[in-house]
Amino acid sequence: MRAAISLTALAAALAAGAASAQTPKSTELDTLVVTATRSGQAQDADRIGGSVTVLSPEMLARRQLRDVSDILRDVPGAAVSRIPGQTQVRLRGTEGNHTLVLIDGIEVSDPFAGEFDFGSLIADDAARVEVLRGQQSALYGSDAIGGVIHYITATGREAQGASARIEGGSFGSLNAAGRIAGVSGHFDAALSASLVTTDGAPNARDGVRDLDRRSGAISLKSTWSPASHLRLTAVGRYARTEGDFNDSDSRTTSPTFGYIIDSPGVRFENRAFYGLLRGEGDLLEGRWTHAVSAQVADFQREGFNLRGRSSGNEGRRTKGSYETTLRFGDATARQRVTLAIDAERETFRNTDPSGFAFAGRRRVENLGLVGEYGLDLNDAAAVSASVRHDANDRFRDATTWRVQVSYLLETGTRLRAAAGSGVKNPGFYELYGFVDGRFIGNPNLKPERSEGWELGVEQALAEDGILIGVTYFDSRLKDEIFTTFPPPRFIASPANRATRSKQRGVETFVRAQLAPAWRIDAAYTHLRARENGVEEVRRPNNIASLAVDWRAPADKGGINLVVRYTGRQTDLAFINRNFVPSRVTLDDYALVNLSGELKVSASLILFGRVENLFSADYEEVFSFANPGRTAYVGLRARF
Repeated sequence: MRAAISLTALAAALAAGAASAQTPKSTELDTLVVTATRSGQAQDADRIGGSVTVLSPEMLARRQLRDVSDILRDVPGAAVSRIPGQTQVRLRGTEGNHTLVLIDGIEVSDPFAGEFDFGSLIADDAARVEVLRGQQSALYGSDAIGGVIHYITATGREAQGASARIEGGSFGSLNAAGRIAGVSGHFDAALSASLVTTDGAPNARDGVRDLDRRSGAISLKSTWSPASHLRLTAVGRYARTEGDFNDSDSRTTSPTFGYIIDSPGVRFENRAFYGLLRGEGDLLEGRWTHAVSAQVADFQREGFNLRGRSSGNEGRRTKGSYETTLRFGDATARQRVTLAIDAERETFRNTDPSGFAFAGRRRVENLGLVGEYGLDLNDAAAVSASVRHDANDRFRDATTWRVQVSYLLETGTRLRAAAGSGVKNPGFYELYGFVDGRFIGNPNLKPERSEGWELGVEQALAEDGILIGVTYFDSRLKDEIFTTFPPPRFIASPANRATRSKQRGVETFVRAQLAPAWRIDAAYTHLRARENGVEEVRRPNNIASLAVDWRAPADKGGINLVVRYTGRQTDLAFINRNFVPSRVTLDDYALVNLSGELKVSASLILFGRVENLFSADYEEVFSFANPGRTAYVGLRARF
């Protein structure tokens, strides 16, 4: 706790010390956000009443991120738990499957698991990330209880030219990426590819088996604009991740029972394809817009052991949408009304070769109707409200809502508030999953439901070069899905809780551009997540981060230092002979990363970084170990 507070205090002190200096206006204060509305038109971040964080392409590049999940640790309210095959992100104390994840507008959560594995998302050149916190189901339907994370790649028009990167480092790592993009008349396109490989390090707490990983992706994004009022966008992305992982010891006579142990031959292969076609047209001189889109997300998961293929499943989501927005009013009162229709189908099939599990197909269909209203008054106030009704062929129909307001004072102080509700339908694994002797799904599960609100204040200083913000949030979750272990066999099975889960806390951040050469970003979150008075697992009470970036004159290079603190948290450990989990405590830890780059020519940059500089010993999940200090060096070229 003291370490977390000191990080934020340091950033605040630096920001206050620069308040009287002449600093350039931060363009990030005027950042446009496309995820916060269904209108298809970007909004100014300072007009959104809810909490939103934008991670720019410069942030991803200067911190030398390879896995997008790492930079999400710098977002207020976000907690990351990383293990091979399933990296989870929890927003504001909600569960990992309570966050809707989009890639270029495509819903990418796996229908089988009901969530997205962030370990499969590698950072592309010129990409950005938008993170909306708080209930967003009124816009997007199921999954958006904790918020929305939207990973957006740059179009060929936004970032033209070619780039390439290659690096090597600890544990036999060899990583590479490339991108080529351009414009020809009314057409633009961007083709990118990335690869992350490593021979790995031991993953079990007392293990010696190195876990390798191969993760790659290739994507194509193109836009055709035959006229000023017509646009057609196409997105295709293929991702593949394979690697080793370790099982837990389930032998009741073993001294390591319930711990993660070395498991020779155990590995996984995950493949996914995402596709989108979207057509947009404007009428009435751009005041009335229409958009029609179709998207698909196709997933395959396979598991292997020493005897060969041991598990598998397939999932697919197809979705069609229509959106229309009418804008009216004048310069003092700009209004918009949006209507949207979403028709979605999810299918699942278990391909377990053992034959123990149900091998037929299951499907769920949903029709969502959205209404949204927005009002901007002068340059000071913004109000929006949205409501959505989902008609589901399996679950009870759901109606969700959201309202938010923002008001900017002449002193540079922005007051904002938001409230809303959310819903999360059970995933296919929770409904029909089966692991012989260890897990049985429950087809009678009900959707989880949430309501919450937040109040925030932000203060701009030094000609908008510094921004400080504080937000208080409070949420309630009903019908939470949890895992039971009924006697006498103690086989795990999900059920809905009768009690309510409560999450509340405080998020703070500081963004400061201290003269052209220095940039500071800091965030701190204090969270209290309880289920019937008991602390929920993998929700640290305190999370903080501090990033300091320095740029050399004439942009000849720079240095970036990032400190990330994760406070004490609880987890579940299956260390009892009756298979019932016990609650354990995971110690707090701080990770320090240092990176730098040097421009050796107009088109070539030499870079390097050290991760976990002080070789902290920590666990994000019980008995899953993490590597110590690692180092990497590479070259980046632009043409």
